[in-house]
Amino acid sequence: MGYMTINNIRVAFTDEKNVLSVIRKSGIDLPTFCYHSELSTYGACRMCVVEDDRGKIFASCSEVPRDGMVIYTHTPRLQHHRKMILELLLSSHCRDCTTCTENGVCTLQKLSRQLGIDEVRFENHKPILPLDESSECIVRDPNKCILCGDCVRTCEEIQGLGILDFAFRGSKMQVMPAFDRAMSQTDCVGCGQCRVVCPTGAISIKQDIAPVWTALADKDTCVIAQIAPAVRVAIGDKFGIPKGENTLGRLVAALRMIGFDEIYDTNFGADLTVMEESKELVERLESGENLPLFTSCCPAWVKFCENRYPQFRKNLSTCRSPQAMFGALLKEEARTEEKKAAQEGTKNRKTVVISIMPCTAKKAEIKRPEHFTEGKQDVDYVLTTTEVTRMIQEAGIDLSRIEPEALDMPFGLSSGAGAIFGVTGGVTEAVLRRLKNNSSSEVLDAISFTGIRGVDGIKEASVDLNGREVKIAVVNGLHCAKELLDRMKDGEVHYDFVEVMACKRGCIAGGGQPVLIGPRTKKARLEGIYKIDSMAQIKLSNENPIVATVYNGILKGKEHKLLHNPTVAVGQGQDQE
Repeated sequence: MGYMTINNIRVAFTDEKNVLSVIRKSGIDLPTFCYHSELSTYGACRMCVVEDDRGKIFASCSEVPRDGMVIYTHTPRLQHHRKMILELLLSSHCRDCTTCTENGVCTLQKLSRQLGIDEVRFENHKPILPLDESSECIVRDPNKCILCGDCVRTCEEIQGLGILDFAFRGSKMQVMPAFDRAMSQTDCVGCGQCRVVCPTGAISIKQDIAPVWTALADKDTCVIAQIAPAVRVAIGDKFGIPKGENTLGRLVAALRMIGFDEIYDTNFGADLTVMEESKELVERLESGENLPLFTSCCPAWVKFCENRYPQFRKNLSTCRSPQAMFGALLKEEARTEEKKAAQEGTKNRKTVVISIMPCTAKKAEIKRPEHFTEGKQDVDYVLTTTEVTRMIQEAGIDLSRIEPEALDMPFGLSSGAGAIFGVTGGVTEAVLRRLKNNSSSEVLDAISFTGIRGVDGIKEASVDLNGREVKIAVVNGLHCAKELLDRMKDGEVHYDFVEVMACKRGCIAGGGQPVLIGPRTKKARLEGIYKIDSMAQIKLSNENPIVATVYNGILKGKEHKLLHNPTVAVGQGQDQE
């Protein structure tokens, strides 16, 4: 343990990696654009500069704390420097704040207000650059970029992709893909983690709000919503609701007020995924072919595997994601109703399916041909948590003040196993519950303590299934996925089942979630998901009575058509206990 003197107050430190961490520990929130605790130290923005007792000014994010240091955080010199830095940033920044999608959450905007910037003395001589709207998931606006490098380091260090980097020098410097390619022409997987760390609106979510409002206004359209598990523990952030609290009931009420006709739970789609994926795992274990089985719930991971490791493509599960399965089921039900209406000579309303997701990559997933049924798109639009928040605010609804309402039936009933899909390790735990087929607290606790829970990048476990040792790996973050796949390719490790989520910590920290997402927020959302599971009356997907009804009804004989990638056939039918 050491001691520093910060603004004449003695502060103890232990294992803090830099002076900035010690300062924040003392209760002083120094401004910064380029510092993230999970990324390498860059020290570019210089907003976190401090002054020592000898008058030396340095960036606190890149300075290691030393015993006896005496520093000051808000001297007149420092205030002058910070304001000057902000003015220079603003002078070359597109300042259409009132129409920016990041209005209210922009760090540049926040710090300008905090430091009292009331004028910008410098003219903007930068040319206006075109927007890159080629991606299905994100929009890149170089006019709003402040060159903090957060997106560059996130894409390289967390995701292992390196799509973005700095180009040119001096006043002409930009962040862009290699050779200024459009995002759609790169190996971008649409995870949206660059958007999560962007302090301005330089990278934002591709918006689908307008067509959804149009569908809601159409009297001849039945608009159906499905809500992903991670959404319910995040959407309350922007309405003053405690972080991590389950706000599903309030969200359902808000969506009904907006005009949605039917509101269901994607957790039901997750229950279907558990049924199909556990069956597929058993089949592959018995045949010994195409092992390990890779999960296919995360579209960003699927695209990453296809782009960078095509030799493992055959290992990907043939199962569609919960979103895609549920969308196919809802559209099949709509087709059945259309046929009935045609026979009776009555008019039937058009069905539009809206997914409310924590993920930007889901916007691209719904456009993939393998997720079409009979050549038609099953999920019409994907709204991220951020977009739904904006729609609720547009409607003038305060989520914290409305009474919760229940989901619609029959697809509003789901298991705790479906809920934990929102966190890393959740898919694996849900599948193991199904294969163990025992909902006793002893068995469930034993599964949860196998080592698949937690936020480590790579987790390994061995589980006994009917006398066979099944080796499992759980991965979050594509850089960790790259590390694992390289080891598998070299024959260093072998697994039977591998779960991969592109975003660190899973969907709770997805690219479409409300920002800013700090350590406390991530922890609260993680705990919120597991709390939903602990309070669920149904723990196993196969114990959901609606699942059995659906398999014996609308899904009968159509399991492969509606629930699987059509390129590879799996066993037809589903056993019901």
